[in-house]
Amino acid sequence: MIQNTDLRKKEFRYRGKTIEELKNLNLREFIDLLKSNEKRSALRQINELQQFILKCKTKNKQNKAIKTHLRHLIITPEIIGLKIKIYNGKIFFQIEISKEMLGHRLGEFSVTRTKVKHGAAGVGATRSSSSLSVK
Repeated sequence: MIQNTDLRKKEFRYRGKTIEELKNLNLREFIDLLKSNEKRSALRQINELQQFILKCKTKNKQNKAIKTHLRHLIITPEIIGLKIKIYNGKIFFQIEISKEMLGHRLGEFSVTRTKVKHGAAGVGATRSSSSLSVK
């Protein structure tokens, strides 16, 4: 028999810490919880991360989405719940940061390449159509 207690919803945790605990950590303490590759790049971009977080906090008061080209930035607990427009090379793609995105990069959620949709072959593209006239 399956008990109903097993079916209850689990609280989200990142590396054993709740969202409230993560928001109370400073930036360096959060960086220590990241995987090694993200930790290394976050330590290198710590000043850029702090400036972006400060910009997010000021723009958040105006309820505007923040436009950015910085696809390499790591998502931190301070920006959870904000709307950010990330440039993908053509347009600014708007996303809302959720708690499941922690530790990932912004660029992972704004795809730069679309799926190729091939049409029909043109005249001369196949051997049978090469003998046809263009008219």
